[in-house]
Amino acid sequence: MNVNIKQLQGAWDLGYSLDKHTTSSTPIGYNTSGHMQFDTIRPEAGEALFQLKYRSDFSQVPLISQQLVTSFSDVFSSASFIIPMPPSKVRNKQPVIEIAKEFARLKGIPCYENLLVKTGVTPSMKDIATKEEKISTLMGAFTVYDILPQGLFDVLIIDDLFDTGSSLEAATNILRNYGKIGNIYVATVTRKR
Repeated sequence: MNVNIKQLQGAWDLGYSLDKHTTSSTPIGYNTSGHMQFDTIRPEAGEALFQLKYRSDFSQVPLISQQLVTSFSDVFSSASFIIPMPPSKVRNKQPVIEIAKEFARLKGIPCYENLLVKTGVTPSMKDIATKEEKISTLMGAFTVYDILPQGLFDVLIIDDLFDTGSSLEAATNILRNYGKIGNIYVATVTRKR
């Protein structure tokens, strides 16, 4: 998979994204239901994530996870375990969790799905005006469960799509208050910006 890696700035100690989510999206007209249709061009990582999230093609999980390992294994080598970003949408099978579990399996380290959990209901983030308000709202929706053994651990949060970074900022801020976490790293499959 060809990728265009970019460093992500935020409250975390170090973060990267594999590639853009789309390279272009051109309106091509309305369908019979009156919805605008687009000719969207995506890089390989963006297409794989699109197929996984919106077409339920879980055969993309090994490809995406392997690319994350190939691109970021050395950068995040001190991470003791993986935390999948808590999903914002309810699905029977969560793409981000499947990616995180496969990444952890390939690396031979644990993936803790129940360490950071979204326990509160939030309004749609597009309805919240500022990034600071989004982070504050999301921080109130996350809970950290004390399931780790004694020690201080570097962690890698895996997310599928980086947009404003509000969710990852909130997750990082919540994890900073948990005394067993050292460095916090983030890796995303794609980014909007």
